[in-house]
Amino acid sequence: MGPMRAILFLAACLSGQALGLRLATTTSVYDSGLLDRVLPAFERATGVRVEVLAVGTGQALRLAERKDVDAVLVHAPELEGEALRRGVLAQPFCLAQNSFLLVGPKGDPARVREAGGILEALRRIARAQVPFVSRGDRSGTHLKELALWRAAGLTPRGGWYLESGAGMGQTLVLAAEKGAYTLSDLATHLTVGRKRGLVALYAGEDPLLLNPYTYYLVPGGPKAKEAAALRRFLATEEAARLVAGLKVEGQALFQPLRGRCIIPGSGGR
Repeated sequence: MGPMRAILFLAACLSGQALGLRLATTTSVYDSGLLDRVLPAFERATGVRVEVLAVGTGQALRLAERKDVDAVLVHAPELEGEALRRGVLAQPFCLAQNSFLLVGPKGDPARVREAGGILEALRRIARAQVPFVSRGDRSGTHLKELALWRAAGLTPRGGWYLESGAGMGQTLVLAAEKGAYTLSDLATHLTVGRKRGLVALYAGEDPLLLNPYTYYLVPGGPKAKEAAALRRFLATEEAARLVAGLKVEGQALFQPLRGRCIIPGSGGR
């Protein structure tokens, strides 16, 4: 979503202008094309129009707290658990997951490829003080990155550590321009980063890198029935097929979860 569309969306929310179901989601979901694949099928089946605002998870949850949206699709489990406990969100449905990966220049100046794990990979970047671009926007990806630095025993600072203050696609573009490393979700790297010459330097089955995306209702929203209808649709076999069928050069961008994940504070799903 471009800046102007986002401004118009928020202006309509604040003015009370009639909208369809208002869904706040992450830039990684939006950039991947997942909603372009799933939402038209829902709209055809129900006649419900969905207005999408792509922001970081932190901003999506702030919109939910203000009741400016009717539902969110986000990927920051700790923040989600807190919002559930406070009643900002309700009825989680784990839609899909992919993984985070460390991407960077093909030459790999910090020798990340030789690391035995993601934490050692980050330590190598910090020791070499090779440029690293952080999103710096309180998104799910940014929060995951900060948690990984903490787990590695590091507080990144200095001229080598840059912040884009932007979405995942723009952050990947900046990393490519700077010859820098960054943390990305799989889907946006395949659709944006790889085209810019970045390569996946550390990925794999590491549980620290799992990246679940969860849909929530916002209690008290004016389109509560429509938001519940979208939740029911996302739980269908048709939606799972659409999620699994989103591929780039034969590689699936997401794995459908059909509700099978655990959100902190939710009691499990």
